[in-house]
Amino acid sequence: MIHPANPESIARAAERLRGGELVAFPTETVYGLGAHALDARAVAKIFAVKGRPYSSPLIVHVASLAQAKSLAASWPPAAEALAQRFWPGPLTLVLPKNPQVPDLVTAGTPTVGLRWPAHPVAQALLEAAQIPLAAPSANRFTQLSPTAAEHVRRSLGEELFILDGGPTDIGLESTVVSLTGAQPLLLRPGMVSQPELEAIVGPLLSRAEEMSVSAAPGLHPQHYQPRTPLYLVPSLSFVAEKNVAFLALAGQSAPEFARTLYAKLHELDQQGWDAIAVEQPPPGPEWDAVRDRLFRAAKKD
Repeated sequence: MIHPANPESIARAAERLRGGELVAFPTETVYGLGAHALDARAVAKIFAVKGRPYSSPLIVHVASLAQAKSLAASWPPAAEALAQRFWPGPLTLVLPKNPQVPDLVTAGTPTVGLRWPAHPVAQALLEAAQIPLAAPSANRFTQLSPTAAEHVRRSLGEELFILDGGPTDIGLESTVVSLTGAQPLLLRPGMVSQPELEAIVGPLLSRAEEMSVSAAPGLHPQHYQPRTPLYLVPSLSFVAEKNVAFLALAGQSAPEFARTLYAKLHELDQQGWDAIAVEQPPPGPEWDAVRDRLFRAAKKD
């Protein structure tokens, strides 16, 4: 059931989370499906509800820099520099995990993805719950991510406790950077771009396509998919079928297009089109995150 994100419902949601139940809540990127990150039985419910394989790790959301440090076995200078610059915000840092983080959260790997979200409802919930929250996107596995409470309800059902914080501000999942090797590694592009990251920590390796899907969320070749087949096309002239919706960039910047991309795909998914054609984004690092999501969402013939 959808609940307005007021102090009363946030307090109820926090109580449910401490009791091992699930709560969907907004972040600045997409809506997350949260569970007590240090309670393996609670975390298992995420996998069951989403239909998510245990080989896909979860990001842990924290209420503060201090809480993030308590969950990491080490905190290198690069982590400190990136956190000081981009937290709270849409950046996930992958670090060696503290043993208190259940292996179920990390797909059996010795590392954990940590993020301090900037959304005021997410922050209020984390403060009220006083626990870290494992929280992937609040949708069925590999399907279109939710950027509104109604998207969550349609995907996961009426029984789930959903905090409604309105449409998300960024609209795409967080950038994911691994700091477990000698050089930082970009695992998933996001709206914190590679040039912005490199301005802080120097050159990043970027070979996510070669990584195991257990290295970070969102590395499956098919992901973020609407039910309607999606195709990337150079322009409207390539759309010959009559019952095909066309989503154009229309002169928007990458952040502008990203902010409403999933919402528009959700809307088109409800309209009975035979297919959705999306204009291919232009080259350039500012479009990397949009390009990544659309490539994974596109139908592979």
